[in-house]
Order: sequence, then C-alpha cells, then structure tokens
Amino acid sequence: MDAEMAMRKLRATALAAGIFLNSPVLAEYFDLETFEGGAEQRWEFITDGVMGGVSEGSAVIGIIDGDPGIRLTGTVSTRNNGGFLQARRMLPDGLPDDTEGFVLDLRGNGQTYYVFLRTKEMTRPWYYYNADFEAKPSWQTVRLPLNAFKRSHAHLAEEISPAEIISIGLFAYGQDFDADLMVRKISLY
Repeated sequence: MDAEMAMRKLRATALAAGIFLNSPVLAEYFDLETFEGGAEQRWEFITDGVMGGVSEGSAVIGIIDGDPGIRLTGTVSTRNNGGFLQARRMLPDGLPDDTEGFVLDLRGNGQTYYVFLRTKEMTRPWYYYNADFEAKPSWQTVRLPLNAFKRSHAHLAEEISPAEIISIGLFAYGQDFDADLMVRKISLY
C-alpha cells in the first residue's frame, strides 16, 4: 500500500472511530517504518565500495531493546575517496503531499549521522538532500522538517516536494569514525 493510500485509510478509520484529525493523538505523526512485517525486504545496505571506497559495516533489522528496529554499524573510512555506510528504503509512490518532515526514534554512539532523501528529479547518484543529527547514547526523538534538508547541488529544487521523494537513507557519512546507529521508528508529520 502506498503512503497516500495509507493516509486515506488512516483518516477514514479515524472518522469511523470518532477521532478528528486535528486531535493531537492522530494528527501529529504517521508511521512510515516500524521495522516489522518484512522490513528486511524494504531496506538495503550500501557502502562506498560501490565507488571504490573501503568503509565496512552492516545494517541489521531485528529486536533492539525489546522493539523492532534497524542497527547500522561499521567503520567509515574516507580513504580512497570513500566515506559512507547507508541503509536505504525506496519509496516508489512518494510521500503524502502534506508531509512536513520526519520523526525518528533513535539512539547511537554520540556521532553525527544523516538522513538522505532522493527525489525523481535526481539524475546522478551524487544528487541528494540531507539533514544531520547527533545520535546520543540514550533513546531520543529527532524531528527533521523537510525545510531543514540541504540540497547537494544548486540546480536542485530549493523545496522538496514530498510526492517526488523516491528514497530515504540513514547515513554514517563524511569522516573517519566507528558507526553505531539504532532506529526503531520513522514517522511522518
């Protein structure tokens, strides 16, 4: 089911239950990924090895502190023009037009990580939008509004159209370090 259809179903269920969408309980977040029900097929792991880099790691979907989630670990190396580990989910149907941003439930090892977005307009692998966050050792909620994402090239659109987003990636990126990022939910708002 695509994200737009899921949002329509959520709204219909809410109305049938007598919950109005301006209710803070329902309107605030819509779960994009809970890492259940075949999440292993929705996510792929990629390293800078695709371009000759030497970073090594893995992305494992499983139970983290009692909840389903994904754990991105490894060694990021900038040697040989490298510098990334990525867990990526394709979004062929885009996101609902009214999406304003992402909310991630995560923890890590105190390093800076990134969410990368790619859109239909991107014709080169090095085109993207990204936003960074610090993944602290205790569980935290991180909000990343779409207007906080920076474009990699000036000719890309300044504003991201949610319907045009074709993938979301969790990235350990850009410097030499040991990565350890755990995410147990990604929601839209």
